[in-house]
Amino acid sequence: QVQPVESGGGSVQAGGNLRLSCAAHGSMKDINCMGWFRRALGKEREAVASLYIGGDHTFYADSVKGRFTISQDNAKNMVFLQMNDLKADDTAMYYCAAAPYCPAGSWYLEDYYHYWGQGTQVTVSP
Repeated sequence: QVQPVESGGGSVQAGGNLRLSCAAHGSMKDINCMGWFRRALGKEREAVASLYIGGDHTFYADSVKGRFTISQDNAKNMVFLQMNDLKADDTAMYYCAAAPYCPAGSWYLEDYYHYWGQGTQVTVSP
């Protein structure tokens, strides 16, 4: 069992930056993929970014490419999401999730992610 715990959310103005952190508690031996998802008010949850644990591959939604960067600190079982040039449309609850496996071509599918955090709110004002 893995329990992701997010932190780092907050309120910023458009153009500002935030860094989200996700601490994965529990055994990571069966986890090969960690990702960030978000849900805006009144919308469905969507994938933001993901990466392979211990690897170099990262994946991004088109809406955040060039602005967001996902990274990891394997020694601390942590994953980060650096969010730059934030826009009002980025306002959402952000969730960290862990997956035993997430194929490169469908990393964004929630079904692969078995463990989810409670979320951290990001609010971007115009």
